[in-house]
Parts: sequence; structure tokens; C-alpha cells
Amino acid sequence: MDRMKELVEELDKHIYNYYVLDNPTISDAEYDKLYDELVALEKETGIILPNSPTQRVGGEVLESFNKHRHEVQLYSLDKCQSKEELEKWVDGIKKVLPSATFAVEYKFDGLTIVCKYNDGFFVEASTRGNGVIGEDVTEQAKTIRSIPLKIPFKNELIIQGEGMITLSNLEKYNKTSTEPLKNARNAVAGAIRNLDPKETAKRKLDLFSYQILKINGKNFKTQQEMHDFLVENGFKTGDYFKICSSFNEIWKEIEHIGKIKKSLDILMDGVVIKLNDVAHRDEFGYTAKFPKWAIAFKFPAEELSTILKDVVWQVGRTGKLTPIGIIEPVELAGASVKRATLNNMGDIKRKKVKIGSRVFVRRSNEVIPEILGLAEDMPNSKEIEKPKFCPSCKTELVENGANLFCPNSNSCPEQIIDRLTNFASREAMDIEGFSVMTAEDLYKKLGVKTFDEIYKLTKQDLLTLENFKDKKADNLLKSIEKSKNVTMPKFIFALGIDGVGVKTAKDIAKKFGSLINLKNASLEEILSVYNIGEVIAKNIYDYFRDEENIKVLNELLKYLNVEKYRENIKENVFTNKKVVITGTFERFGRIELTALLESYGAQVVSSVSKNTDYVLVGDNAGSKLAKANSLGVKVIEEKDFYNMIEQF
Repeated sequence: MDRMKELVEELDKHIYNYYVLDNPTISDAEYDKLYDELVALEKETGIILPNSPTQRVGGEVLESFNKHRHEVQLYSLDKCQSKEELEKWVDGIKKVLPSATFAVEYKFDGLTIVCKYNDGFFVEASTRGNGVIGEDVTEQAKTIRSIPLKIPFKNELIIQGEGMITLSNLEKYNKTSTEPLKNARNAVAGAIRNLDPKETAKRKLDLFSYQILKINGKNFKTQQEMHDFLVENGFKTGDYFKICSSFNEIWKEIEHIGKIKKSLDILMDGVVIKLNDVAHRDEFGYTAKFPKWAIAFKFPAEELSTILKDVVWQVGRTGKLTPIGIIEPVELAGASVKRATLNNMGDIKRKKVKIGSRVFVRRSNEVIPEILGLAEDMPNSKEIEKPKFCPSCKTELVENGANLFCPNSNSCPEQIIDRLTNFASREAMDIEGFSVMTAEDLYKKLGVKTFDEIYKLTKQDLLTLENFKDKKADNLLKSIEKSKNVTMPKFIFALGIDGVGVKTAKDIAKKFGSLINLKNASLEEILSVYNIGEVIAKNIYDYFRDEENIKVLNELLKYLNVEKYRENIKENVFTNKKVVITGTFERFGRIELTALLESYGAQVVSSVSKNTDYVLVGDNAGSKLAKANSLGVKVIEEKDFYNMIEQF
């Protein structure tokens, strides 16, 4: 029994280090050895300690969920979506309590879970339900590694948190699942409400704890104290918590979170603002639905359901067909969305969407809206038919895996127009004034099909086009002339090789240095480029061995000067160093900081290890800072970082 207790304590410590602090202190093999020893002792003695990690794998399948009456009513949060609404709410608090400060936290987008502890041990968990009655999900919650089964606090405790699946875990799950999950929120709800806890365990959920609903023997003065208590008792809270004293400070945080939310590994749809002072909350009280001392600022919706009215097929520059869903218009992320992609025929089958069905649609900032999956079939829903012929040139399509292709690459109008447009785009040759309409006019009226023919255009040619007068023709010719000096990454991207985006084009240029080296590269050499897989490597290799491509390329290079690749980075303290970014920053978001560090030659990585050179920390840096300190990795604070780069 003593050895079992030792093993449980040690395994719990390692679970906490791994799942809460993101700081593993032993290898998986060492953990498995300890775990197997505990399993053997449990079989030998017939005893299982209440906080044994062997209980996290999932017990027997339940027949049904039992109803659970909450000891403390769970309220919703009042919501606002405008700066003016939020300012009015803050002003209302300040009128009553001028010295008020506010706790600012992420509004997690998952499933609410309530956990109860007695005498330091986890005893039960339930869903929110209607706030008064939920469902008992104790067995499912036991599989969540970031829910501690034993805590230092020994009296009764009830906490509230959000069941979540990280986006990286969702991606891993979908790679091996026979039926991929639609989104992170549905993934959590489906896992918690699965009667088989073993299935819940497979999704590797997390719980982010944020509220203490009941506690015996302890009082809190502030939300900050509550947050600190949760951390001290081994609960995962996320890496963001901020105290603000004014509306301007709160709004600054909201703007910052709005910029970085797409780089986070969790789904969140807003920011929760609470009066920090717990004692004064009673002065504001509650409505029937929500506390008056807290509010949620919600970002514009990025996912909604709507009706799929029709599907049209577009042909891209590589001949691949993409199905575009025509949907009932919805407002997503601040824009009216009428069309959304379905990727390919395989995607349609996997998502089980039909014309006339209700579908989930997601839009993330500037990313093309995407149909995520089926929400509900309707009586008039009908299957989406696979096309047999190219919608642009009527050539019979060929099937390759989940995709359909038009093989008529040299004469298919849509392919040619799309290739010309991509070639002239800002990320490629940057020919200003060369739009899709220009590409269409050049192809249909002047017969321009290949890239080299752009450089043979004359003013007289352009003036024959309906939309061109003297000035517009002169401006386009100047832009074409200017584009004749081009960097190697831009030129590679301009060629429109299937799967080669801006980042891949730069990686290729960095690896091979010159166009001649790339043209002569073997398939194995291309595969050695960081982050390039077999499919894209084969596309690049084949491109430079196609007779038509080589013919156009040789003709094109008569007009162009493709610069050899050189990294114009002055040697500095970040050159070739591995840097981790953690916390929230005053001047820049994480995306901007990543780009800045990369411009100094650094490699920005996601996790701290003994090979990390620096950890750049902002406010509320969490487990990554702790790990950096434990490994002796140099930590750079925000103000010191700006002082350092001013020297470059």
C-alpha cells in the first residue's frame, strides 16, 4: 500500500507537469514503467486508490446519464459586441465603485463542466445543463488529464471550467479517425456526452478552470486570488489573465487578443470581464439570467449554420476542380458570406453535405469561408453530383484520389487565366494593374496563353482592348518592365507549381540558391527541404522536366533577371537561434513578433526544450516561462527585447 501511494503521488506529479505546465520531467517510457508497476499492484491487492491515474483510461460503458442538481446555480453571462456597449457597462460599475478594477480572461468556446472535491479528492463532475440541473459526467471527466484527482485543499470545493480540445489535438484525432470531427466545440460536446468513457479518453480533452462556485473554510477578496488559488491547487487556467483598472486598458487587451486569437491552440470567441473585487459584487447583484458584475465581449461570429443552395465547380491554374457552395447569405467575421469552399469531391462525401441541407460555415479573418460539415438534412436535400466534364472547356475530367482534374492544361480558358493572374500577383511578379479581368482580356482577345507572352505585349496591342486607354496601357507596360528584375522566391511562386505557396517558395530558394540548381535538383534533394512532403516534391520535380514548361521557361528567362537567393540578414544575437514566444505583449501580437524575429534570422519554435536559445516573455507568461527557468534557458522580457533590436 505504501508503494502504491508513492506511485500515485509520483505519477500525479508527472501528469501535472506534462498536461498543466507543459513541462515533462520524465520520458514516456519511464512514465509507462511506473504506471505498469501501479497496475500490477492494484491487480495483486484488489485495491484502487481514489486518485489513481489508472482510473483515467475510462470505465464501463454507461447505460444513460443521470441528472445532477447543482448545489450552486450557474448563471449565463451578459454579452456585448461593440466598444460603446462595453464602455457603458464599465462606466456603470465605476459610478458605483470608482476604484473598481477588472479581471480580463479568455471566453473559452467549449463545454461547461463543474467539478466537486471533498477532503482533497475529486468526487464528481457535471455539465451545465440549464444552470440548475445538468448531467453527471464523472466517469468522462476522469479521463481529462488536466482535471486533478487530488488537490492540496482539503475542504469542500466546487469549481467551474470549460471542457476543451486543443486545435492541435483535434487535428491529430482527425488524421486517424474514420469520421473526422466538424470543429473543436462539437468534438468536446460529443466526447463528454459519449456513454463510453474510453471514447472520451481518445480525444485527449482539457479543462480550463476559471471560477470557484463554492468553497468551505476560505474567502477570496478578488478574482485574482481565486485565479491564484486554482493555479496553486493544480488546475489548468490557460496562459492569459489580466487585471485592468480602466476601460481604455480593457479595450487595449481586447484589441490585442483580437489580433492573436488565430495563433492560439484553443477555440475562443471573446473576452470575459469581471469585477475583480469579490466583496463588492453583491452591490451589483444578479438578474434572473446573469450577474451584473460580469460581461462577455464577443468577437464577430466566425461560424454559423445556413442552407446550401447549390454547388458550382471552379477550375484552378493546375487543372484541379474545386466545388464552391452557394449558400444563404450569413454575416461572418464582419462580412456577408454567400459562397464557401468544399475543397474536393472526397471532402463532400466525408462531410455528408447535400444541396438543400443545413451546413456549418466558418470564416477566419481573411481566409476563404469553408463549409465544415452537415448540420441537418432537410426533406428536399439531394446528393451533390460528381461532374464528368470540365465546366470551362468541356474536356472529360480525370480522377486522382479525392480530386478531379481537367487534363487540358494548354487550352482550358479558366486554367490559363488563373495561371496568368497568379503570375502577375503581388506575391509573385508584382505587376501592378494586372487583374483577373486583364488576364481574361489578354487571353480572349489577344491570345496570350503563356507567361513569356506578357513580355512581348506592345502599347498597340493593349489599346485594342476595350478597357485600355493611353495612360492605363503605359502604366501596365511600366509595371511589366519593372517586374523583369525579380527575386528567386517570388519567381518560384509565380510559376504556379501545385502546392508551392509563398513560404515553400522561399524555403526552396534558400535551399538551392539559384534557378539552375533547382532545375537540376533530384527528387531526393527537393524532399530534403524543410516541410516539403512527397507530393509537393514530386510536383516541383515534374514541373522542371515537362517539355512545355521548359520551353516557356527558357523563353521567359530571355526577358527576366532572376536574382540568386541571398539572405540579407546582418549577423546578430538572434541569427540561427531557436526562440519561444509566450505571454501577452504591449506593442506587437505573436504573429508580428514571429515575423520580426524571423527577419533577424531566428527560428521561432512552439515549445521550450534544452535546445531552445531564448524565451521571449510578455505579461502572464505561464508554463513555458517556468520550464525555461527550470532548464536554465535565457529569458528576455519585452522591454529588453526592444532595447536589443534597436542595436541592430
